[in-house]
Amino acid sequence: MSSDWKPIWQTIKLWHEAGRNIALATVVDTWGSSPRAAGSMMIVDEAGAIEGSVSGGCIEGAVIQAAQDVMISKAPQILDFSVSNDQAWEVGLSCGGRVRVMVEPIEAKLPFMDNILSATTPVKLTTDCLTGKTSFSACDASEKSKLEDRDGKITFHQILEPPLKLFIIGAVHITQAMVKIAQSLDIAVLVIDPRTTFASEARFSGVDLCTDWPDEVLAAQEITSGTAIVTLTHDPKLDDPALEVALKSDAFYIASLGSRKTHAARTARLSAKGFSEAEIARIHGPAGLSLGAKTPAEIALSVMAEMIGLYRRGGDK
Repeated sequence: MSSDWKPIWQTIKLWHEAGRNIALATVVDTWGSSPRAAGSMMIVDEAGAIEGSVSGGCIEGAVIQAAQDVMISKAPQILDFSVSNDQAWEVGLSCGGRVRVMVEPIEAKLPFMDNILSATTPVKLTTDCLTGKTSFSACDASEKSKLEDRDGKITFHQILEPPLKLFIIGAVHITQAMVKIAQSLDIAVLVIDPRTTFASEARFSGVDLCTDWPDEVLAAQEITSGTAIVTLTHDPKLDDPALEVALKSDAFYIASLGSRKTHAARTARLSAKGFSEAEIARIHGPAGLSLGAKTPAEIALSVMAEMIGLYRRGGDK
């Protein structure tokens, strides 16, 4: 799954509005050591400016050249790089990998640009790799980007998932570090804390802040399978009601800071509220991977790493 497409499409919109000619390169199939997953994108303009990536840098030169040709011919190309292809050695895929990249003019996808950028649920672009003809539709969150080759008709189904959302309960030092990491990953963050001494613009400049009670805020939000909820206050009056809302939601990651003793007490309180053992087991507590983290930044890293790991694996803890 991939949710890193949005910055590329935002740039497409800016470049298109500026009158720049654009070619789009998309990884449509991989095998072995390819560093970028199917659906990864790069855009190129007529001056050779690029945004995004379709490899670790080893095939970009060939892709940029193909993009220049495509912007003139207006016909898509499929580039195949593998150890059995002389060109693959030239561009550095000598370690046993294969990647197929579709390079196409952007025009066929422009009619869907606004729908793509405003999507709040997963959507799918289905592209005929030989003609470039593209359709747009909603799709199920379980679908994956894939290439189909049937009777000579090659079709790529690209799944675009909305960026992850992270709700953090508690505007503490760890939160400040988590926000920085989340922003670098294009994860939308909302920090919730009714304690205005903590939740201040001075401490969280440019960050979405809410100073209402956490459970009321969460109850008013759309919580999907792309949402993570982390409580950091150590205060049961704030954390517990938020966890009660979280446990009734589809959030893929629920975590709570505190020692094992603190988490045991938390578990007992939630059990007394009627939550089952299986429901409570959804909470990652203590939050974060076991890295021996000590500083707020290290703890933030451990929590974010656990969250991303769970999201990418698509499984339980």
